[in-house]
Amino acid sequence: MNDYILSCCSTADLSKEYFEKIDVNYICFHYEINGVSYMDDLGESMPLDKFYDLMVNGAETKTSQVNADEFINYFRPFLEDGKDILHICTSSGLSGVINSANIAKNVLEEEYPDRKIYIVDSLGASSGYGLIMDTLASMKKSGKTIDELLDWVESNKLKMNHWFFSTDLTFYVKGGRLSKAAGAIGQVLNICPLLNMDILGKLTVRQKLRGKKKAISEAVNKMIELASDGINYSKKCFVCHSACLEDAKLIAKMIEERFPKLDGKVLINNIGTTIGSHSGPGTVSIFFWGAPRTS
Repeated sequence: MNDYILSCCSTADLSKEYFEKIDVNYICFHYEINGVSYMDDLGESMPLDKFYDLMVNGAETKTSQVNADEFINYFRPFLEDGKDILHICTSSGLSGVINSANIAKNVLEEEYPDRKIYIVDSLGASSGYGLIMDTLASMKKSGKTIDELLDWVESNKLKMNHWFFSTDLTFYVKGGRLSKAAGAIGQVLNICPLLNMDILGKLTVRQKLRGKKKAISEAVNKMIELASDGINYSKKCFVCHSACLEDAKLIAKMIEERFPKLDGKVLINNIGTTIGSHSGPGTVSIFFWGAPRTS
């Protein structure tokens, strides 16, 4: 009997409609733009094209994670309904939100001692984290128990590959991920850094490539190299972007051509307001199951 719910943070960067389709619940982060606070509610409060336009025109952004009280209020109705909870958090390498979730867990376990509340660090972000949730949802639908899903995600989460590049380094400099000097040189030389998530769930620059065309090609090459079963990869692949849909469509087309056994078409998602506040526009990411991260 699957008397439990799957849950994550809005930073898994899937659409509201897709979350509903796969029966995954989510709790929203927060962000500010030019001093005005919003919920990171998947583009409902502010359309994402408007959000990125504001950033391009100099708007200041800030993000804040979900606090413990919000988690308590979010979790409690599920527990009252007799449901156990498996909540997967945004990577601890990017956010401290797992601490808030664990505080809520400790409070609520005293109130509901017969219920299970499991909190897991995804060590992922954006639609890579979303692909983890999609996979768990399929497993739940097939009849797997909450404990089977917990064991599986803890054993397999580092097999989720995140590879992404950015054509605009402005916001990496503003966020402190690149020095001003490195950012200036990178812009002059048309550098597109290729990054991924390391074993601690932190962003790491792996290559510095000259030009978007080279970055797109190398990102696809990483999938050829690292995807489970290589070009015979038969699982799902997600792509997401921040205000550069044509680049996302191009990379999705290349992936579909090179991986004929994919489970359906590549799903293209938007990078949401929390992740996008730090990456800015011009970022494209690909996510797939493959070789586990080792560094």
